[in-house]
Amino acid sequence: MFEPAWTRGVYAITDETLLPDDERLLSACEAALRGGLALLQYRDKSDDADKRWRQANELAARCSAYEVPLIINDDVALAARLRRAGHWRVGVHLGQQDGLVNDARYQLGPTAIIGVTCHDRLELAEKAAAEGASYLAFGRFFASRTKPSAPPAPLSLLEQAGRFGLPRGAIGGITVDNITTVREAGAELAAAVEAVFAVQDPEARVIELNRRLSMAAHHP
Repeated sequence: MFEPAWTRGVYAITDETLLPDDERLLSACEAALRGGLALLQYRDKSDDADKRWRQANELAARCSAYEVPLIINDDVALAARLRRAGHWRVGVHLGQQDGLVNDARYQLGPTAIIGVTCHDRLELAEKAAAEGASYLAFGRFFASRTKPSAPPAPLSLLEQAGRFGLPRGAIGGITVDNITTVREAGAELAAAVEAVFAVQDPEARVIELNRRLSMAAHHP
């Protein structure tokens, strides 16, 4: 069965405190893309609509050059606008308060990647899968600065979520030292913020994370 390249590997997520301006954001993301990302998520919680459009539009163009999908965090309208502008690889990631998969699918079309935050709960994953999600994100699995209030999730959850037949993403405190742990537990995608964007050389870091992922096997 054909599996798109985006379904396994390093899933980098931007952070406006680590990448506070256009130059640093675009430079770091370009470097991470050179390293070999599976997915890049643009996450900006500000209410500056002009900035969000400008940055997301530029990132979508750069992602397209590397044939990597750009995922927009929490903002279906922005993702839809980017797709209308010709960035057909753009998808969206939905938290539990960010709307329904069905509504996002209607706006973005049948080919868009739609991911859903499932925290530590299989019933949320079951619902998202039934609604047509493209991947399921679980976590946090480790202590995390960017997700400090997220409920801790057991690694066994990743194995249990295999029954939904969708790529499983692990998020929350993932580092070079523990990325193999989530892969061995069943995650196809390992999401990282600081592990990619709080370092001097995001390209080298992504290469190293991918190397460790490829060495780790999932043991059912």
